[in-house]
Amino acid sequence: MGESLAERFRLEGFDVDWWRRGAEAAEALEKRRYAIVVSDIRLSDCNGGDLFLELGARLPMLPPFLFLTAFGSIDRAVELLKAGAADYVTKPFDPDALVARVHALAQDYGGAAGSDVDADALGVSPAMRRIAETLPRLARNASALLITGESGVGKEHVAQFFHRHAGNPDAPFVAVNCAAIPESLLEAELFGYEKGAFTGAVKAKRGYFEQAHGGTLFLDEIGDMPLHMQVKLLRVLQERKLRRLGSEAPMDVNFRLVCATHQDLKAMVDAGTFRDDLYYRVHVIHLRIPPLRERPEDIRWFVHHFVESFNRAHPDERRRLDPRTEQTLMSYSWPGNVRELKHAVERACILSPGPLLGAEAFFGEGLEAGKSDEALSPSLAEYLMSCERDYLAMMLERHHWHMTHTAEALGITRKTLWEKMRRLGIEGPEGD
Repeated sequence: MGESLAERFRLEGFDVDWWRRGAEAAEALEKRRYAIVVSDIRLSDCNGGDLFLELGARLPMLPPFLFLTAFGSIDRAVELLKAGAADYVTKPFDPDALVARVHALAQDYGGAAGSDVDADALGVSPAMRRIAETLPRLARNASALLITGESGVGKEHVAQFFHRHAGNPDAPFVAVNCAAIPESLLEAELFGYEKGAFTGAVKAKRGYFEQAHGGTLFLDEIGDMPLHMQVKLLRVLQERKLRRLGSEAPMDVNFRLVCATHQDLKAMVDAGTFRDDLYYRVHVIHLRIPPLRERPEDIRWFVHHFVESFNRAHPDERRRLDPRTEQTLMSYSWPGNVRELKHAVERACILSPGPLLGAEAFFGEGLEAGKSDEALSPSLAEYLMSCERDYLAMMLERHHWHMTHTAEALGITRKTLWEKMRRLGIEGPEGD
């Protein structure tokens, strides 16, 4: 079976190492980075589940483990899922289904073995994948893009992604936070000025519009731009010309414009605090970046990236995430989104007294912000119920919500499965 699977995965485009003994696999995992591990539970020299637990306690980061198990060992497989394993498949299995599952896991988790948050990856959630698929086409054809979303969701990262796919990677990318520049200085910073244009202008300076010529200008928090500057920005966008302060000679400028805001610009237009003509100019293409709480898959993905980034910078103080902590991290709302998550990971890595990062490492200091330890860490009963709910939903999805097949795979009756679904609040794919 091992030889057959190795050959099948090679045909699917994977680079495969096939190890016959757990000790050999453990040594390889210490030396190489893998996107996924497919392991039998019963190995020739050890138990695959015990090997997974031992490696998880010793290595700073493990790739996802997918276990192959006989029907009689399902209870053991469920225990491993609760300990952080990615999935399991019972024998005999459909090779095509196994390949599809491995492809999905490698896509979801494989980036965690990379060097940092991939510049060409926005996340693994369906929402962020759709955005990543759409942006290259927009970058080739659109001259203006509006990005909205809560603070910290990664709007600038999306803008940089847009810029990189616009066709010229060497073109300038100029980022301006409109809320961070004093109103009295904003015009000079955007338009630039000539020497002697005002007191203190001892030499000429190119403004942000000019610096972005041929590339992309990113105006973050455009909703905070004063009305009189909105008029001047609109004129530059319409005429593609500008004058430095203190100059009478206009100059041509050409750039792609990406604007971002956490505010509702349409409501601001109705309130008279944002110009409607500028709104329609920048609202040609609109992308909403969902908050992190709406894409929990990305929480796990970012955490692994940030921990690995810390480990590369501090090889003598390597950290590893307790698999049981993932559920707590994914259940937290992260009101500060990716920015808050990154800071939490950095703080946990720095302040943790040991290599294992538990929930207390992430939220110990956050308790003063009004979140109790009980609110952040579910009770044992809540945690087990969450695991059971996730597992049943996964098995139902795997068996296309066929109740009989799912119950047989679980080793329970249809009635028991239905009662569990009702108790756990699991509805069918159409809500019935």
